[in-house]
Amino acid sequence: MAAALFDLDGTLVNTELRSRALWRMFLDDRGITCDETLLRRVMGRRGVDVVPEVLPGMDPEVAMEEIRSYYDHPDLPDIVPVPGAAELVSRVAAHGAPLALVTSAQRWWAVERLTEIGVLEVVRTIVSAEDVTVGKPDPSGYLMAAGLLDVDPATCVVFEDSLAGIAAARAAGMACVAVATTHHPDELSHADLVIPDMSGIDWPLTELPAV
Repeated sequence: MAAALFDLDGTLVNTELRSRALWRMFLDDRGITCDETLLRRVMGRRGVDVVPEVLPGMDPEVAMEEIRSYYDHPDLPDIVPVPGAAELVSRVAAHGAPLALVTSAQRWWAVERLTEIGVLEVVRTIVSAEDVTVGKPDPSGYLMAAGLLDVDPATCVVFEDSLAGIAAARAAGMACVAVATTHHPDELSHADLVIPDMSGIDWPLTELPAV
């Protein structure tokens, strides 16, 4: 594998419980029942892509601004690093391999989270929600990252936690390691490898065993 492409939320930092809580607050305040099926549609995707499906007719940007108003709510779960994630990113960088972040979040959020786990300086390529017209599961973000790194998509390995992200990686023609922080491992069998967190992964990767 020539290059490593990392998702952010749920992959490098464990924020998916927080994301679920934010969507529950937003939808509850609008009188919409927020069940598990709905939450699964949200995870790993850009908010502006999800809002038209959940609230047809509402301006996605207005909805996202409302969701951001909950960011400082005291009942939200803490943001914690995924074990081994920052260390793996640093090992990839130290090896001199191209690496990028491909996230459904906005750039400012990505910069803050990368700063918190101490890898912002080594992640020089970020493809965020603002950079693509269509988000995951569309492969645009991962293909854009490969182009920016000047590497063949077939030589890239993606680290992802969400179903939408894994689908995006596969559609881009990339290998995928699924991190089981958001979904049960059994749901991630379409990835090349499923791991509980990043602590058991080294670099360089010479092969990915079948799931």
